[in-house]
Amino acid sequence: MSTGLLQSLSQSLASVVERAAPSIVRVDTRRRRGATGIVWDAEGHIVTTSQAVEHEGPLQVGLPDGRTVSAELVGRDASTDLALLKAGASSLAPLTLAPLDEVKVGHLVVAVARPGRTARATLGMVSTHGEGWRTHAGGRVERSLETDADLPPGFSGGALVDAEGRLIGLLTAAFSRTAAVVITTDTLTRVLTSLKEHGSIRRGYLGVGAYPVRLPPQLGEGNEHGLICLSVDPNGPAHAAGLLLGDVLVSLGGQPLHGVEDLLGALSDEKVGTTLPVRVLRAGAVREIPITVGKRA
Repeated sequence: MSTGLLQSLSQSLASVVERAAPSIVRVDTRRRRGATGIVWDAEGHIVTTSQAVEHEGPLQVGLPDGRTVSAELVGRDASTDLALLKAGASSLAPLTLAPLDEVKVGHLVVAVARPGRTARATLGMVSTHGEGWRTHAGGRVERSLETDADLPPGFSGGALVDAEGRLIGLLTAAFSRTAAVVITTDTLTRVLTSLKEHGSIRRGYLGVGAYPVRLPPQLGEGNEHGLICLSVDPNGPAHAAGLLLGDVLVSLGGQPLHGVEDLLGALSDEKVGTTLPVRVLRAGAVREIPITVGKRA
């Protein structure tokens, strides 16, 4: 690569950071300093990681112009590691959203954060871009996207932007030890809309503590695993429906239950208040029990 091409690439990358930096803020809490947030709209809403604000205490946001303003927590969703803040500032500059269908493995991307007073950046590429997934806490993420860009301390909550400085998603270190996971803008839009309206994400609730077990081939109805009930909340929907300790949940609403994440996935927000059939293995026989999904506190 010639010197001219290197200089052109270098200048282009610097321009990307300059375009993104006015939309990147510092998030300070009483117990943790130097987390990063992204300006979501001009009204002062800031998106950051749930981990950054998991401890109670005053919140402050360090703006790109050097000011520090107070902020309040609008809501948080630990299952997707997202939190929405409202800063005491207006006329902030949100980033333009990147068209996610145009993002491809191998594309160069830039991680931009503000762990201190000034913006910092690292360069990487898209290493994974695929179908949606669920976190270990049951949160739904619309698509799988990872980058090999480094995440130094304070970069979690920062922005991953494309070569034009458009927002691809928020960076988090909560779900992988080997790569920077990106919560893409489609998930951000859905979760933040709910947080803005309700302060939380509605989660379905059965009131059982369950653990995966292997099923006998003749009783598993094609499933190799189910979930054995190790505890049943006496005030929960499962108890009201007649589920007992030792029952093995085979499916819920027709969805096989191989692991706890399958159960959490079946209890999506739209299922709250609906009655679903749960297939249960009890005393060597499979039976079907209707259960009305409650709302998790």
